Amino acid sequence: MERITGIEQLRGVRCDVLGIGISNVPLIRLLVQAGASVTAYDKKTESALGETAAELRALGVSLSLDNPSFEGLSGEVIFRSPGIRPDIPAIARAVARGTILTSEMALFCASCPCPIYAITGSDGKTTTTTLTHLFLAEAKRREGKGRALVGGNIGHSLLPEVESMTAQDVAVLELSSFQLSDMTHAFTRAAVTNVTPNHLDWHTDMEEYVAAKKRAVNGCGVAVFNADNPETMAMACERGRDMLLFSSHKASVGEILPAGAVRSAALYLHGGAICYSDGRDEVRVLDVADILLPGIHNVENYMTAIALSYGDVPLEIYRDVAKRFGGVPHRLELVRELGGVRYYNSSIDSSPTRTAAALHALSGELVVICGGYDKGIPFAPLAEALCERAHTVVLTGATAEKIEASLQALAEQGVRLPYIMREPDFERAVRLAASVAVSGQSVLLSPACASFDAFANFMQRGEAFKRIVASLLS
Repeated sequence: MERITGIEQLRGVRCDVLGIGISNVPLIRLLVQAGASVTAYDKKTESALGETAAELRALGVSLSLDNPSFEGLSGEVIFRSPGIRPDIPAIARAVARGTILTSEMALFCASCPCPIYAITGSDGKTTTTTLTHLFLAEAKRREGKGRALVGGNIGHSLLPEVESMTAQDVAVLELSSFQLSDMTHAFTRAAVTNVTPNHLDWHTDMEEYVAAKKRAVNGCGVAVFNADNPETMAMACERGRDMLLFSSHKASVGEILPAGAVRSAALYLHGGAICYSDGRDEVRVLDVADILLPGIHNVENYMTAIALSYGDVPLEIYRDVAKRFGGVPHRLELVRELGGVRYYNSSIDSSPTRTAAALHALSGELVVICGGYDKGIPFAPLAEALCERAHTVVLTGATAEKIEASLQALAEQGVRLPYIMREPDFERAVRLAASVAVSGQSVLLSPACASFDAFANFMQRGEAFKRIVASLLS
């Protein structure tokens, strides 16, 4: 077996599944159902896995637990979780023996009978994916044929849906660099929202990170790129054909498309609207005033989603969705107003550039809560944005010291700093921010870091923030 084109190929095949997590448990169930022989590996102990371990044993799955290096791989096919590097020694030895290395996401893409629209990037993936799905779902509903499904790094695994999917459906996937690092599937359409330093604790360097993002557009039918981002613009120049580029700063096709681009078009802002042009005619697609979400970064999210779906969606759907879509949870989510202070949950902001966008999306004085798990990203861009927009900064989590050091480096250059406070405990940090905020200010949770130093994920962190804020007394 040289490559896997569908789950039906795996009957009687020995499969090793690395990581017993949210996407791999449905995968294991399907592999067993397909008649594969499955061994599941995880660094967790059986007691830590609890009922999941018992369920898998009942299905006839062999378990190799408390095995952080995944020693003992013997399957003909290995499915890795996104967070596990494909070049760790145990995997490298198995691949050298001829074992096929793949993933739950790669199996879905190989098995999917319908067009796939893929979204990746450092920032804006979730909102862009949500919007793309909303546009296509409404178009399918009005057409009365097929469905639009959403998955990948957002929502749930779509692999269990494959059996009921048809060619009239469409799948929308949010993909991380971890999922893309060994992806070979050519998507129907794919977008790279932007590329800035991220996940450098996992990738060997920035070059490897950029290469992973680029895999989303390798061989795809239509590629969407951000013309204002150097890394994505370099991808566009290299591709040169079948592209839609967007820009919130340039205002014409000639400024946006690279020289010699073939079968390509652009989206840009003109006359208060997002406009489309292929160089011949200009189409007014969506008035910016119709977009409920604050900030130019959300205008760019709309541009990306429109570019991905343009031609498949009637123009009035873009306007209808914009007038009712209030955003995704944990992204500039207004939690409450208390004593004249507004509390915003933007726990999804796990990089400095995302926090910078959130800071510039809100008006008025801000008390900002930052800090979390260290992904090895430089904090200089975050420090600059905090100095521009924050009145007070409450630092918490594992990166508090690094963020403060970046702020102090600016002070040495004569930049005026916001008030800086440190509180290691998350709940006390939130309460400290609330205690110093005064009427007319906003308290913003925008960590600029992942959550793994204290929480399982950004959703759990955001829910904790909302619970704490809800408990504040007037």
